[in-house]
Amino acid sequence: MSSSGQYLSADERRAAAVEAVIELAGQHNPSEISTTAIARHMGVTQGALFKHFPTKEAILEAVMGWVAERLLARVDKAIAAAPSPLAALEAVFMTHVRFIVEHPGVPRMLFGELQRAEASAPKRVAQTLILHYGERLQRLIAKGKQQGEIGAHVDNQAAALLFVGTVQGLVMQSMLAGDVRQMRTQAPGVFLLYRHAMTGAAQ
Repeated sequence: MSSSGQYLSADERRAAAVEAVIELAGQHNPSEISTTAIARHMGVTQGALFKHFPTKEAILEAVMGWVAERLLARVDKAIAAAPSPLAALEAVFMTHVRFIVEHPGVPRMLFGELQRAEASAPKRVAQTLILHYGERLQRLIAKGKQQGEIGAHVDNQAAALLFVGTVQGLVMQSMLAGDVRQMRTQAPGVFLLYRHAMTGAAQ
């Protein structure tokens, strides 16, 4: 980010700080990202950064809020456009994958906050995101069962957990490979297995 950052408004400066953290997290361990690095990436002084965020934790809370707002907005849009609950689940899955490919620092930030032993504002925002995401999935699964698209034997909560875990598995594999873009090619086949689990008969 260039030195033109000094001409940003207060709201734009806060948004720029959030974007800087997400960009840096795509290349570095989030726990090692300092406020000095954030300010440098923005092209401002550390003092200027602290005019808008009193602490680093406040910056991380804003980052988690940004992730929650945008990811859930995309999820809701995908659900609204889908013709059926099962189609909506697939649309959400692919939407989530695209979001991560566009912002590879996001899962690193989420994992980092959720793994923190102590309670914190950023961790609470991350937990709330996962809760609201899971609630949306469970509603889709319940509706799919009602409409006969999803097997009556399926446990709603377990199916939602499997959905999230499947996305996380793709993330981990992409991290091991060092190429988050591979998620795009792997996602359809992985979701097909999930779909079979949702529609197959109980054993």
